[in-house]
This record gives sequence, structure tokens and C-alpha cells, in this order.
Amino acid sequence: MQKQIFTLFMTFLKIGACTFGGGYAMIPLIQHDIVDIHHWMKQEELLDIVAVAESTPGPIAINSATFTGYKVAGFKGALAATCGVATPSFLIILFLSSILAQFESVPIVRWAFSGIAAAVLALVINALWAMYKACPKNTFALLIMLLCFVGVSFFKVSAIFMLVVSALTGFVYLCRKDKKAQ
Repeated sequence: MQKQIFTLFMTFLKIGACTFGGGYAMIPLIQHDIVDIHHWMKQEELLDIVAVAESTPGPIAINSATFTGYKVAGFKGALAATCGVATPSFLIILFLSSILAQFESVPIVRWAFSGIAAAVLALVINALWAMYKACPKNTFALLIMLLCFVGVSFFKVSAIFMLVVSALTGFVYLCRKDKKAQ
């Protein structure tokens, strides 16, 4: 059990240290380590964890680490995974905050951040594609996806509101579908 807790900590420490751009950029790495390498869960379970992590307060990376750690090794696993994923960001921010103000006008620093931003966009698109492939492909799911995208992107509807409405709509839809099947 101790080895598994240590492995959780080290896995999420690596994920936290190797990712720029926040939680969405971490999803491909989380998927690779959790599903493909350690086999702690299946792709569908990870998709559920990401959906719950995205719907609950707090950063998606922290929530995903906490849920995964808890599933694998209970409270100690959740603590280890959460500390692992948070430690690199904390240390990097602590270090950078002390020196970044001195170098933010240096062209090479601005160029580096432009490159990082482009890489983060690619990672987010990759995560979006992986989640899309794992989601159900039916008219109802595609309609919900389209309405949420249009609502959030063009009409500035709160993403939290869209998540709640989508969850309730999905619940009602599946309940009615199950009743018709009986």
C-alpha cells in the first residue's frame, strides 16, 4: 500500500511538473499515466472523473488527482496525488514570482511565453479530441455539445450554468428513455 501511495505521489508530481497551461493541458498526461501505464482505471472512468472534476469547485488538475488517488488508495492516495500535482506549481510560482518582474520586458522571455501558449493550445485541443472520442455519439449528446458551445462562446452564458442545465437535461432524457424501454 505504501508503494502505491508513493507511486501516486510520483506520478502526479511528474504530471504537475511537466505541464504548462493548467488542468486541461494535463488531461493527456493524466490519461497516459492513469489509463495506459498504471491501469488504475479505464478511459471511460477517467472521462467521468474529468467531468466531475470540471463540475466541482477547484482546479481540474487538483480535483482529478484527488479523485484518482481516492479511487486507487483511499484518503492517503487522495492526499498523495493531490500533494504531488500541486507541489511543482507551488514551487515554480514561488520561484518565478520573485524574479519574473525583473525579466518580463526581455524579448526572449516574451517569445518563450508565446511558444508555451501555442503548445498549451495544442495540448488542450488534444484533450478535447480524446474526450470527444470517448463521449457517446448520438443526436442528443451532439445537440447538448453544440448548444453549450454556442451558449458559452457566443452568448457568454456561464459555463457552470451550462453544466448544471446539461446534467439535468441528460438526467431527464435518460430517465424518460429508460421508462420507454420498460
